Amino acid sequence: MTIEFDENLITGNETIDNQHKELIERIRQFVKSCENGDSKVKAINMLDYLVEYTNFHFAAEEKLQEEVNYPGLKQHQKKHEEFRKTLRDLDEFLEESEGPTDAFVNQVEAKVVNWLFNHIKTFDRSVAEYIFLQDNPDRL
Repeated sequence: MTIEFDENLITGNETIDNQHKELIERIRQFVKSCENGDSKVKAINMLDYLVEYTNFHFAAEEKLQEEVNYPGLKQHQKKHEEFRKTLRDLDEFLEESEGPTDAFVNQVEAKVVNWLFNHIKTFDRSVAEYIFLQDNPDRL
C-alpha cells in the first residue's frame, strides 16, 4: 500500500495540509517499520510517537474549528475520538502480541491509513471549504 500525501488530500488550508503531511509521514514510517519486522519495542515507540502527533494535530484542528465557529465541530470531535480509540486498540493488540505481525499491519492499513485518507477527503476538506467561504463571502 502506498502511504503518501498527494493532491487528493489537499484541503486548501496550509496549516492543516502541512500537519497532514507530517501525520502521513509518521504513519508511513510506522507501517514500514512493522512490515520490516522491527522489534515490538520499536513498533510500540513508533506508535506512541504517532499517537502524540495525532493528539497535537487533532487539538489544532479543533481549535481552528472553534475559532471559526464551524457548525460540524461536535461531529468532527467524535470522528477524532474514533481514531484515538483505534490507536488505543492497536496499542493493546501490539502489547499482547509478540510484535508487529502481518495481521497487525493489515489492521493499521484498514483502520488508520484508509480511515485517515477518507477523513481528510471528507471531514477536513469540509472544514477548509467552510473557512474559505467565510473568508471569501463574495464566492457564495
